[in-house]
Amino acid sequence: MSLFRTKSVEQSIADTDEPEFRLKKSLTAVDLTVFGVGVVIGAGIFTLTGRAAHDVAGPAVVISFIIAAIACGLAAMCYAEFASTVPVSGSAYTFSYASLGELFAWIIGWDLILEMFLGASVVAQGWSAYLGTFLQQIGIVLPEAISYGGVVDLPAILLVLVLGGLMTLGIKESLRVNLVLVAVKLFIVLFVIIAGIMFINPANYTPFVPQSVPTESTSGLTQPLLQFLSGLEPATFGVGGILAGAALVFFAYIGFDVVATTAEETKRPQRDLPIGIIASLVICTILYCAVAVVVTGMVPYSELNPSAALANAFAFHGQTWMATVIAAGAVAGLTTVVLTLMIGATRIIFAMSRDRLLPGGLAKVHPRFRTPWVISLLVTVIVAVVAGLTPIGVLEEMVNIGTLSAFVLVSIGVLVLRRKRPDLKRGFRVPLSPVLPILSALICTYLMLNLSVETWLRFLIWLALGFAIYFAYSRRNSRLGTGEFLAPRVVAPPKE
Repeated sequence: MSLFRTKSVEQSIADTDEPEFRLKKSLTAVDLTVFGVGVVIGAGIFTLTGRAAHDVAGPAVVISFIIAAIACGLAAMCYAEFASTVPVSGSAYTFSYASLGELFAWIIGWDLILEMFLGASVVAQGWSAYLGTFLQQIGIVLPEAISYGGVVDLPAILLVLVLGGLMTLGIKESLRVNLVLVAVKLFIVLFVIIAGIMFINPANYTPFVPQSVPTESTSGLTQPLLQFLSGLEPATFGVGGILAGAALVFFAYIGFDVVATTAEETKRPQRDLPIGIIASLVICTILYCAVAVVVTGMVPYSELNPSAALANAFAFHGQTWMATVIAAGAVAGLTTVVLTLMIGATRIIFAMSRDRLLPGGLAKVHPRFRTPWVISLLVTVIVAVVAGLTPIGVLEEMVNIGTLSAFVLVSIGVLVLRRKRPDLKRGFRVPLSPVLPILSALICTYLMLNLSVETWLRFLIWLALGFAIYFAYSRRNSRLGTGEFLAPRVVAPPKE
């Protein structure tokens, strides 16, 4: 049996019409855009802006955001082409199955499970931290043992359980709650931008690009892989600082790819998926750049607080009441991120279970709610346990490397599928192909090389575990491996 056997696009689409696997189609382009904005705008807008400006880029951090947005935009276009061609749950996993083959599909699905499980857990803990801050500011103090950093992070567990129940009730119901929370989050972000304009001092923008200076070099397993391989000494600020800032703030954009996991629940996927993916990225870029301009204009970049730049920027001007508003916005904002990542994780596992790369019994759809309730329960329990009992900390970069590896394979997969199946109808096509997909893969690979050596080692261990499961179980039990897809059957045409 070939390791690179592919599952045809027609077969992938036909699977969505099987009664036992059929999901409810209820999402529109607006739903998908809100979904994307909900997951992208999270802790990054509250923390990464100040950290990147203070540590590496200065006021030129706004250029860093634009460069990162261009990098994400290239990957987003590749996702949009795939999603409009193969409107099936599973995102990069499904796309890789149709273009690069089963082994690559398994690898990317395994990486995405890591990204979304760990990402949802990390963000749930961040939500608990912001909730504690908000409650303290209104005079409520939670017992230390059951709050963020305690023996059990009870708020994080309760959040995940509530969102898990909501997720099981239905995707549309989940997104109604998501819509309300995104509206609150956007209102607060816009309020911060508008209020902050009044405190801007143009002198803080000079120098816009601070002079490059050598920085203390990290060593051993904590140094970036690129530094380990090249032996180059790192520097901050200057042009190099802008690029380093782009690598840092790039991770504030992670999440738009989750939109593609809802393909089967979209009414008009060929039209609405590209709109949702690209529109959410454009909206988030505008907001990120506006926040960067305001914050670096309010406070000299050297005096910004790397961990809580927005709140401290207003405290710098005596507006401490804004810290309460920002904490409330962070609570609302991070709720939508956790919900979206959990939904994405269920859809990835659903697609892999339907293909029998994971046990097929997991892919059961609830007869009333038309959601994968068994997987939803599994995801909820695992995320709740990890968020409530595990100190994540050093594993956060694992989220980034899993995402970037997916971006690289999707960018390559677009070119492969165009060559193998030029006849397929594509609702969206990446312009200037093959230049832009290749550029997307190269940029994402460069960003991966900027992650630490220890992150790469953990990633390789995770991959080794994935290979063991694939060769011990998945390869022999997959529907392709058993020949189930080879049986004659009526294949439904792609839906408009």
